[in-house]
Amino acid sequence: MADNVLRKLIVEICSARNLMPKDGQGTASAYAVVDFDGQRRRTKTKFRDLNPQWDEKLEFFVHDTSTMGEEILEINLCNDKKTGKRSTFLGKVKIAGSSFAAAGSETLVYYPLEKRSVFSQIKGEIGLKAYYVDENPPAPPAATEQKPEAAAATVEKAPENPKAEEGKKETEAAKTEEKNEGDKKKEEKPKKEAKPEEKKTDAAAPAPPDTKAKTPDTAAAPPPPPVEIKNPPLPQKAETVKHNELGIKPENVNRQDLIGSDLQLPSLTRDQNRGGGYDLVDRMPFLYIRVAKAKRAKNDGSNPIYAKLVIGTNGVKTRSQTGNDWDQVFAFEKESLNSTSLEVSVWSEEKVEKEDKTMMTTESCLGTVSFDLQEVPKRVPPDSPLAPQWYTLESEKSPGNDVMLAVWLGTQADEAFQEAWQSDSGGLIPETRSKVYLSPKLWYLRLTVIQTQDLQLGLGSEAKSKIPTTELYVKAQLGPQVFKTARTSIGPSASSSGSGNPTWNEDLVFVASEPFEPFLIVTVEDITNGQSIGQTKIHMGSVERRNDDRTEPKSRWFNLVGDENKPYSGRIHVKVCLEGGYHVLDEAAHVTSDVRPSAKQLAKPPIGLLEVGIRGATNLLPVKTRDGTRGTTDAYVVAKYGPKWIRTRTILDRFNPRWNEQYTWDVYDPCTVLTIGVFDNGRYKQDESGKQGRDVRVGKIRLRLSTLDMNRIYLNSYTLTVILPSGAKKMGEIEIAVRFSCPSWLSIIQTYVTPMLPRMHYVRPLGPAQQDILRHTAMRIVTARLARSEPPLGQEVVQYMLDTDNHVWSMRRSKANWFRVITFLSRAATIARWVHGIRTWVHPPTTVLVHLLLVAIVLCPHLVLPTVFMYAFLILALRFRSRGRVKVNSVDPRLSCVDSVAPDELDEEFDGFPATRPPEVVRIRYDRLRALAGRAQTLLGDVAAQGERVEALFNWRDPRATCIFVVFCLFASFLFYIVPFKVFVLGSGFYYIRHPRFRDDMPSVPVNFFRRLPSMSDQIL
Repeated sequence: MADNVLRKLIVEICSARNLMPKDGQGTASAYAVVDFDGQRRRTKTKFRDLNPQWDEKLEFFVHDTSTMGEEILEINLCNDKKTGKRSTFLGKVKIAGSSFAAAGSETLVYYPLEKRSVFSQIKGEIGLKAYYVDENPPAPPAATEQKPEAAAATVEKAPENPKAEEGKKETEAAKTEEKNEGDKKKEEKPKKEAKPEEKKTDAAAPAPPDTKAKTPDTAAAPPPPPVEIKNPPLPQKAETVKHNELGIKPENVNRQDLIGSDLQLPSLTRDQNRGGGYDLVDRMPFLYIRVAKAKRAKNDGSNPIYAKLVIGTNGVKTRSQTGNDWDQVFAFEKESLNSTSLEVSVWSEEKVEKEDKTMMTTESCLGTVSFDLQEVPKRVPPDSPLAPQWYTLESEKSPGNDVMLAVWLGTQADEAFQEAWQSDSGGLIPETRSKVYLSPKLWYLRLTVIQTQDLQLGLGSEAKSKIPTTELYVKAQLGPQVFKTARTSIGPSASSSGSGNPTWNEDLVFVASEPFEPFLIVTVEDITNGQSIGQTKIHMGSVERRNDDRTEPKSRWFNLVGDENKPYSGRIHVKVCLEGGYHVLDEAAHVTSDVRPSAKQLAKPPIGLLEVGIRGATNLLPVKTRDGTRGTTDAYVVAKYGPKWIRTRTILDRFNPRWNEQYTWDVYDPCTVLTIGVFDNGRYKQDESGKQGRDVRVGKIRLRLSTLDMNRIYLNSYTLTVILPSGAKKMGEIEIAVRFSCPSWLSIIQTYVTPMLPRMHYVRPLGPAQQDILRHTAMRIVTARLARSEPPLGQEVVQYMLDTDNHVWSMRRSKANWFRVITFLSRAATIARWVHGIRTWVHPPTTVLVHLLLVAIVLCPHLVLPTVFMYAFLILALRFRSRGRVKVNSVDPRLSCVDSVAPDELDEEFDGFPATRPPEVVRIRYDRLRALAGRAQTLLGDVAAQGERVEALFNWRDPRATCIFVVFCLFASFLFYIVPFKVFVLGSGFYYIRHPRFRDDMPSVPVNFFRRLPSMSDQIL
């Protein structure tokens, strides 16, 4: 498809804001230089304007549509040197080709200007649109109808346009180069001008003989030269290699180097897909047999035929068909073979009528061919596929038949493995094949309900007098999502007149998934009589998209349509837009794997590559029974990172399955989590009623990418623990190999200092309750969409991977969170015990050293912060050697409190909402929850009492206590006027760590005074 489409990239330079003055007079004369794929375009100069407005469209040709996402679009803003003598650089922007949108879906995006170096003085932002247009190329017959003379003239004139284009390039390069390189440019210019003349002479010389002798070839030759004329970047791209020789600015060469480094990540991905990157898993040998077709001596095409493959006790048949072509591939796991010979036979089916006029199918063998498996050739990608050959079938009854097939030994990296019949996964069952799924692209849809006008309430004369006010609200529906505004009242005057203009100014936010629902339905309803006043349908295709808060969506009026008797019942004023600046959370915030915004234009290039090798599992427990006699497990693995889900093939009836499959993901943020789950496949079989079973969870692990060293392979086994109503159960272990590759340390450091979520989450944040509702709505959308795939990814699988029940009350999770808080506070308790040991002189030398340290701090306070940071540096440097280098932390059963939970508490966790247990069980749980809530209530009261005592000290609730405090403050002010602050600090420190001989066991005076202050506890009923 890419070869038949001519693609153009349109870059619309709209405007810039708050540019840095560069001309020495407080202004700047800016112009933009745009580079893409070796092509360069330039805008006009806007003189003396720090907020220039261009609105110019620049066109670029895309040479290869398949690699457009790997290209980099670079925009450099410069100050025209004609108006000033200062630095010409105003800033630059680099945009990855993967963020280009198709024509019609582009939006205006403002990009902050980047510095060229650390010392550059750059500020401001530039607004632009980047989108591509696909055009059909000219028809080939039109080119063949050209006359030979016209074709020759085109060939002769073709080099003139490149020469003119090169002259334009030289003019643009001369405007952007530095003054000290001007002489070098003048020396190189004659050399560049000499090259087109030579090309012209060479092209003109062979034109007459070609025109006379080869007229058909010449007629077909002209189409390529016009393409080269209209698209001159190819010569320029070749010239960029010699920038140092031509004297062009160094930043142009650096740009090419940066582009080359960015292109390394997609190349890694392509190598993995080609099969050459199976370095994290073991190579599993498979015997491949490609059965292409058969040839019969007697060409009787009415009877269907099939091929049978037999290796020891393993046998399989091709599909039976009347034609002779099968083109099927079979993959047998070599370790499971129990014979060294392969036998391929072709059989013919024929229907014979019995004496009782019933049809019977008889089979006859057309011949057999055998292979010795020890002599089968080996093939390793990227070798080309093995060509099938004809083999004669040996048969005494029907000689002369042939079969075309190919036999070779390969691995799971073979290209034919994915579409082949696989012996370890049950053959060609769709539910057992490995697949890659993609989550739907999610957007936030914001509907702002402003007001309504001319509402036809339609109240009768008796109702007008009985109802003083009318309450209305607006209901909006997008698919299954329904949200309502707050209620508003219309006075009796508006109700009596039959019309009203209520105002809401309220936002309703939905989650929309591509492809969008056809309509957003907005309804105005009357609560008083329970009727709908009218509704309108907003077509989703007409909804505008915005990427930031700098532009407000346009408000629109829509007519409300009532029932059949009321075609017009008023109109409603709304704003509606798709918010592309947010990231739609579809998983729990603490295990998120993607933080990119919805708008493609705001997407940043990946910073690294995550490679995961799913090797196998060991000691899996049986999950179900087969034939009612023995237990079995049909295990497969699901991994989720970002919008990409992968599912391995299902290994049937094995407790130690080996998958050895490797997958890759692009990484955009290292502070994300990879989730891997193991399940038992219950969907590939149906029960007696034809209904598919459900997949059973075996276990789940999570790996946080920020805990991985870069460019290092982690090969570990992780315990699979699943929580059942009967308790926690260890289901086995899974062996995973992980490698996080990143070519640049600077990109990693930059992500750590930038906000984790897109900008809109901070400038227009969503409330916690609203964010929670939207997250669960997104989870339901993702679950429903993946369940509609073929083969489907079960609802129970997606919910388990996304932790959809994370918000449900669980006594086990509450205990785990409480112990986490206690563990954190234990560090502070340790420090408190250490300080208490110092002030009680448990270890006298340490206390003496603390006295000396206190004196040093008081006398040299400027050394406090350097000492603290140096101490922290030494501690962290010493702990670097003892960090976890062998195994990456995953799901921790001990931290999850799976062993210290009662069966009733687990039963409560698995109970749905609302509860389905008997009332007696629910009452016991409620009483237990009341007891825990009583403790929390007491704790909250004690915390509130401490704050109220401080307020009482300043509010004169206890006049005597406040009077004592006032007198103390007066004497303290005189004391601190006389005594230096260093002396006070030194004396206070010595007093606090004084020897126990000079210490009293009773509480101190300040503590006694504070505890006697009044609180509001005595005023609560």
